Amino acid sequence: MIQMLILALVVVAVTIGFMACQPKKTVDKKPEPKPFSDVRTPDWAKNAVIYEVNTRQFTNEGTFNAFAAHLPRLKELGVDILWFMPIHPIGEKNRKGSLGSYYSVRDYKAVNPEFGNLDDFKNLVDQAHQLGFKVVLDWVANHTSFDHQWTIDHPEWYTRDEKGQIVSPFDWTDVADLNYDNNPSLWDAMIDALKFWVAEANIDGYRCDVAGMVPVEFWNKARVELDAIKPVFMLAEDEGQRVLMQNAFDANYGWEFHHIMNGIAKGEKNAADVWSYFAKEDTLFAPSSYRMMFTSNHDENSWNGTEFERMGEGARAFAVMSYMIPGFPMIYNGQEVGLSKRLLFFEKDTINWTTSPEYTTFYTKLNQIKKSNPSLWNAANGGSMTAIQTDKAGEVLSFSREKDDNKVIVFINLSGLEQNFQLQDNLLAGTYTDLISGQTYEIVAGQAINLPAWGYLVLK
Repeated sequence: MIQMLILALVVVAVTIGFMACQPKKTVDKKPEPKPFSDVRTPDWAKNAVIYEVNTRQFTNEGTFNAFAAHLPRLKELGVDILWFMPIHPIGEKNRKGSLGSYYSVRDYKAVNPEFGNLDDFKNLVDQAHQLGFKVVLDWVANHTSFDHQWTIDHPEWYTRDEKGQIVSPFDWTDVADLNYDNNPSLWDAMIDALKFWVAEANIDGYRCDVAGMVPVEFWNKARVELDAIKPVFMLAEDEGQRVLMQNAFDANYGWEFHHIMNGIAKGEKNAADVWSYFAKEDTLFAPSSYRMMFTSNHDENSWNGTEFERMGEGARAFAVMSYMIPGFPMIYNGQEVGLSKRLLFFEKDTINWTTSPEYTTFYTKLNQIKKSNPSLWNAANGGSMTAIQTDKAGEVLSFSREKDDNKVIVFINLSGLEQNFQLQDNLLAGTYTDLISGQTYEIVAGQAINLPAWGYLVLK
């Protein structure tokens, strides 16, 4: 009996020891939440356009001070929120490339000397605020660099394998995975660092990297403490964790819609898939939740190709669609001049700002249309999306959005062929202004409309 008891205790001890060193689960599966949200999104975001800044590649100097010279140009472009990719010192241990990844953070309360210093960044935020911009920082809460001081001072904060070695998530071999399970002191330290940039640099919120890999309860606690300093805007790089949108985040990614656009460009999907997406989204998220829509970003550009590589001649049509649907549009730096190369991720690779200046006019017009038409504002601030019946429902995306006395109707040819289609909605008859060209457009009952390949009409 004693031998059996000793054997049982040994088995239990071995099992507990084995479980203790296992990698953490990403996020425990939670019950499906109800489609509502208690998030209080700042009013300034209601019709905002977000612009992603890759500081290293933005200018020849790659500094905050050099970027500041572009603020007036970006103001004329009509963007509102400047999202800076991580600005922190980059780890050297296991570094990828000669300069490393922004997402391998060595110190959450410091500035990458490649970009300048803390005062330079604070001055940049001040200048941006004076021009009416809001500033959000990219935040990496799921992992640190392998040479972060925490690996020495708090080794218990990291996920380890069966040999006791710190692990990396996926194939991100330059970063060390943080374990939020039963580590309240890690929660406190991370929230303290988040609060630092709001209190010290007066930033206006965060874009949170792989937010769904960090416990929802952590983000809920962080949001409360950040809002106690000032109302912030929180964007989650996530789409699957619906609970993130209930209390912690104002916006998340329209990743699925992005892939639908890429699929349409390849001829694998069509306008019916757009309607299916929104029918599903309306059941998953509260009307107040923002979905960020984009044709490019730093990940897509560097790893999967520019929008021209993925979307071909339809790139402009998809950009128009990203602004006209119920979403929150984003521009990745360089898109406003037709950036046609993949920017290196771990090396210096400056943007050529003289590539195709006609795209500046194009995006400026889209931003103006977005701002001046309340029906197109973000999430519940705008009007719902109502289908317009035509005889080419698969090839041409046709819809209206209306709020109060503002109504915009949109036709986008989602094919590489010219489309002639007939309106089956007689209530649309009237005189319109084409918001893209400024020309007057007359619609009569049963009218036939012609759109060139990847053509579009945005009428008011």
